[in-house]
Amino acid sequence: MAYKIIWSPRAASNLEDICEYIARDSKYYAALFAKRIIAIVKNIPEFPKSGRIVPEYNNENLREKIYKNYRIIYRVKRDLFETVAICHSAKSLDNR
Repeated sequence: MAYKIIWSPRAASNLEDICEYIARDSKYYAALFAKRIIAIVKNIPEFPKSGRIVPEYNNENLREKIYKNYRIIYRVKRDLFETVAICHSAKSLDNR
C-alpha cells in the first residue's frame, strides 16, 4: 500500500528547533541531523508498523522510531502517514 507522508506543524517546528539548537555548536551536524531524521521519516512508509507503540498512549496506530536521543513519533492511518512530533527521549510526551 502506498502511503502519503504528512508532517504536522508541530513535528516540523520540533525539527527546526532541534536543528537550531545543534547549529549553535555546529551547522554541519545540524544539517546532518536533519538529513538523517528526514531519511528515517521517508523510509517508515515501507514498514509503517516497524516502530514500537508509543508507551504513553498504547495506541496501535501511534508509533515511534528512535534516532540517537530523539523520538520520531508518527501516526499510521489508512493511506496516510503523519509525523506527529520529534522530541528528546528524556522528555515525557505527557509534559508537552
